[in-house]
Amino acid sequence: MSAPNTAVIRVFIIDDHRSILWGLERLIESGAPRLQVVGSAVNCAEAIKLLEVASPDVILLDIDLGNENGIQEIPKITAITDARILILTGVRDESLHDKAVLAGASGVVMKEASADTILTAIEKVYEGQLWLDRIATGRIFFEFSRENAAQANDPERAKIASLTEREREIVSVASNHAGANAKAIANLLSISEHTLRNHLTSIYDKLDVANRLELFAYAHKHGLTKRPS
Repeated sequence: MSAPNTAVIRVFIIDDHRSILWGLERLIESGAPRLQVVGSAVNCAEAIKLLEVASPDVILLDIDLGNENGIQEIPKITAITDARILILTGVRDESLHDKAVLAGASGVVMKEASADTILTAIEKVYEGQLWLDRIATGRIFFEFSRENAAQANDPERAKIASLTEREREIVSVASNHAGANAKAIANLLSISEHTLRNHLTSIYDKLDVANRLELFAYAHKHGLTKRPS
């Protein structure tokens, strides 16, 4: 039986309401020692100054930051940190949720969600999973496909042809288990997580995708979901 994951998850919070920041800090502290607050900010401009030193694993980001649009700030954040971004918002507009994920967020959780749900979402995003339901995943896949519909097919065929048979198998398994973490996918493929990461790095490079969400959309768009026989 494998040992439980005891790594500390370092969390940074960005919200323009100080009372909400205070409450979220207390909530995350309740998840100690697994969860640790390493910083907070009321806007992204302030956060960007602090993130390098804070070195978080997960960033909780609100969409509506008063004078800032959280979605537009996501590329600036991802340019300076490898932390995964989890949108924590009271905004119910699903189109904005989808735009946030397409911009680089790993999922969306509502502020009205239970404390356990918020803490679980942080852990799952930290583990590399997407915090999305099936309906949201379908919407995002459709939008991703629509935005790329104008691209020529020939270059994509060349990219796909460059994949080895093993890489095609990994693409298929990963795209059919979008919510699974790396360990689960590695087990399905009977390989180690380290080997899986090496394969995914090669696949991302060949297909010109940045992460598992983009790989999921690419695989469904180009018919790569069927496992090679």
